[in-house]
Amino acid sequence: MFHLSLSLFSSTKSLESKIDFFHDKLLDAAMTFKRAIKIFLEQGRSEEYAKLSKQIKQIEHDADNLRRDIESKLYSQNLIPDLRADVLHLVENLDKVINKFDEVAYKFYVERPLFPDNYHGRINELCNQVSDCAENMGKASRAFFRDLSSVRDYSQKVYFIEHESDLSSGQLQESIFDSDIDLSAKIQLSGFINEIADIADIAEDFIDELLIFTIKRDI
Repeated sequence: MFHLSLSLFSSTKSLESKIDFFHDKLLDAAMTFKRAIKIFLEQGRSEEYAKLSKQIKQIEHDADNLRRDIESKLYSQNLIPDLRADVLHLVENLDKVINKFDEVAYKFYVERPLFPDNYHGRINELCNQVSDCAENMGKASRAFFRDLSSVRDYSQKVYFIEHESDLSSGQLQESIFDSDIDLSAKIQLSGFINEIADIADIAEDFIDELLIFTIKRDI
């Protein structure tokens, strides 16, 4: 199973290119997000952080336009009618992850949470984990369109990293609530940890569906 290596859109290069660009946007969002949060922890709501946050917003905007264009072409050109619903669903769920990166980055900009210095390393670790989770999700999705034989490998990485991020977020929250900072701050910081960890959860849900679609395509 999962032995196909033929591109799903080998006869429609324009659409294949747009889907490739869409996956690039996801990877860009993930890499920019982890750098942005690192800068935020070092500098707060600085000019550099504002620039990175706007960059994520632009990536999200560009991805939305690409998603609409992909959806339009799938219907207007009547492409892959048997798989069209699955492909549309995958694209929409990829977009959810990009939207979540933008949402969390903007939330940091607006609320300006004050994580004590001793938590910075662990927050960065969590951000790296969820970003890596999203990146591998993007690679698994790209493989669905271009090389089914690689889907499972990237999917297993997503499952592993998501589990690690669950452990990291749980330990972080326990540590914060065991600390002597104000309860209101504990609740706020816990909320931010949940928001970050949710990115990996969305990626895991995406992979669950992707593997089902992969089996359907390989039958």
